[in-house]
Amino acid sequence: MTAKQLADQIGATVQGDGSVELRAAGTLEDATAGEVSFLSNPRYMRKLHHTKASAVIASPGVGADHVTLLHTTDPYLAFAKAMVLLHGYRKHPFSGVHAKAVVDPTATIGPGTVVYPGVYVGPQAVVGQDCILYPNVVIYDDCRLGDRVTVHAGSVIGQDGFGYATANGEHHKIPQIGHVVIENDVEIGANCAIDRATLGSTVIGRGTKFSNNVVIGHGSKIGAGGLLVAQVGVAGSTTIGHHAVIGGQAGVAGHLKIGDNVNITAQAGVMENIDDQTTVIGFPALPVEKGRRVYAALQQLPEMLKRIKELEQQVAELATENPSKKTRMTKPEIRMNDE
Repeated sequence: MTAKQLADQIGATVQGDGSVELRAAGTLEDATAGEVSFLSNPRYMRKLHHTKASAVIASPGVGADHVTLLHTTDPYLAFAKAMVLLHGYRKHPFSGVHAKAVVDPTATIGPGTVVYPGVYVGPQAVVGQDCILYPNVVIYDDCRLGDRVTVHAGSVIGQDGFGYATANGEHHKIPQIGHVVIENDVEIGANCAIDRATLGSTVIGRGTKFSNNVVIGHGSKIGAGGLLVAQVGVAGSTTIGHHAVIGGQAGVAGHLKIGDNVNITAQAGVMENIDDQTTVIGFPALPVEKGRRVYAALQQLPEMLKRIKELEQQVAELATENPSKKTRMTKPEIRMNDE
């Protein structure tokens, strides 16, 4: 399609030659003639001026003489729409349930759902319509998937939760009689694991998206619209509100309440409840304003310890020079405030 035709469909205005033809999408760095790219982060402005793309989707006010610009207030979203228009989504080589998948006779598979080879869907499980289960996905018995749910290869939904009663040094397994509920429009990455609840339900809310290797403990509840990046771990019985963003390798302890619109940065270790609309960083996780001060101070500790040793030595020398004064040596207490 032409740049003008694309702009009309993604809600952009054209600056430059709207008749240039576009056949594919690419990065600013790698795109060639006939391709469209995007600029949403100002740090990549330099690449805009060197790109060989025929058109670039960018914010209003961004200028470049050598390329057609498609101006829109949200370049990233507009580029996503352009990707759909130019490339579409993955085409499945078959429809329905593949012959090499195993679906229990008591399970229910909705219309339009694609089940790849190696998938196992257990007894009484329910998979909604227009879902995609990629190879080697396992859906345990009695679990429920809503409509338009995508589960990527190797993920397991509904395995037993990590529940044991320990007595006299022995761990006694607790039957896990709950199940998992995956609501509509959820996407689960590859090699994720979602425990079934001991009692009741483990719930993944509508529209939530997982990257790969995410682990959700038994009985936890993830609200709608969440984003969980690779290697996130959420322990059991934790409730996370809607539209939470949890960065890669972050860990959340069990039996906590995490509020709505919370941002947990990468590798954070959450040990306490978090209020709504809070960003936390570090281990243990702290509100971002305090955390930045604390971790900045930590970087100064080696120099601070060196200065303390020098002061101790000076005090000791003064005591030696004035033997009549009995000086009691004590190590100074290190105090670090929020300032």
